[in-house]
Amino acid sequence: MNWIDKLERRYGNLGIPNLINGLLIGQLAAGIIMLFFNRDFGSLLMLSRTYVLHGQIWRLITFLFQPIWLGGVFGVLNLLFYYWLGNALAHVWGDFRTTLFLALGMLGAWVSCFLTGYAGPSAIFQSMLFAYTWLWPDQMVLLFGIIPFKMKYLGWIELAFWAFSFLTGSFAIKVSLVLGLAGFLAFYGREVFDWCVDAVKDWKRRRDWENRNR
Repeated sequence: MNWIDKLERRYGNLGIPNLINGLLIGQLAAGIIMLFFNRDFGSLLMLSRTYVLHGQIWRLITFLFQPIWLGGVFGVLNLLFYYWLGNALAHVWGDFRTTLFLALGMLGAWVSCFLTGYAGPSAIFQSMLFAYTWLWPDQMVLLFGIIPFKMKYLGWIELAFWAFSFLTGSFAIKVSLVLGLAGFLAFYGREVFDWCVDAVKDWKRRRDWENRNR
C-alpha cells in the first residue's frame, strides 16, 4: 500500500469525515421515500449510461443512495450491519483512506456503467465486506441478528456467490462484478495474491511430504 501512503501524505486533508454515515443516511432517506411516498423515486437515482449521456450528471453520485436494504426486517438488519462494518473500517483507515476506497468503487461503477449500460452500489458494499473479512477474519458477528458467525465464513459464502454470479452471468455482469471490487483490489489485492501463492505452495509441500511418506 505504498502508493496509498504517498497519496495520504500529499492529499490527506481531502478525506471526507463521516462519509460512511452520510452514505447510509442517504440510503435510508431514499428508501423511506420509496416506501411511503414515491415507489419510482429509485429510478431517478440509478446510474444509467443513457441518462448520463443525456445530461443527467447527478446520477454519477446519486446511484450510491439506491437502497440495498429494502426487504423487511432483514433489510433493516442489513443496513445496520453495514453501518457497523463501515464505521469499523473508517476507524482503522481514517477519513482519507475511507474516501479513497469509496472513490475507487465509484470509479469502477462509472467504468462498468459506460461499458455495459448500467451500474449499482451493491458491489461497493460487497467490497467493504471483503475488506472487513480480510482484516478481521475471526471477528464474531450475529447473522440476521441471531446466528453467531465468524466473518471469514461469511466472506467465503459471499465469495462463492460472487464466483457463481461471475461464471454464470452475462458479459455485463462479469464486468460489473470485477470493477465493483476496485476498492478492495487496490487496497488488498497484492496481499490476497501473495496469500494465494503461499497457500498453493503449502499445499504442494504437504502433498509431496505425504507422497514421500506413504
